[in-house]
Amino acid sequence: MTPLIDVVFILLVFFMVTSYLLPTGYLELENDTASGRGGDGEPLPQLQLLASGEVRWQERNWQPRALSRQLVSAGHREVRLATDGDVPLDRFTLTLSTLDNAGIDARWQRSPSGNTTTPSP
Repeated sequence: MTPLIDVVFILLVFFMVTSYLLPTGYLELENDTASGRGGDGEPLPQLQLLASGEVRWQERNWQPRALSRQLVSAGHREVRLATDGDVPLDRFTLTLSTLDNAGIDARWQRSPSGNTTTPSP
């Protein structure tokens, strides 16, 4: 029994040393923000997720649910969503889920920490 425990321990140490874990700041998400245009060639609406959980669009702060209703009624199915480094992960995932549940495809762009301006088109 002792040799089996030794082998399992050595395997455990081997996999711990050789595995590579990504920090949560490097989540791999589909990110297509380079062109800034939707499938029909129209510019995508640019949203800025604030640390408070509100989303800035057209010089106004919105709650995610109200914004998703407004975007759907305006006929938008794709948006560019920018965040800064201060947005908590739970607010980010809540906003993405709210947009996704409304049928809106969000293209994510992370701005440098402390930068809360809307990205230029």
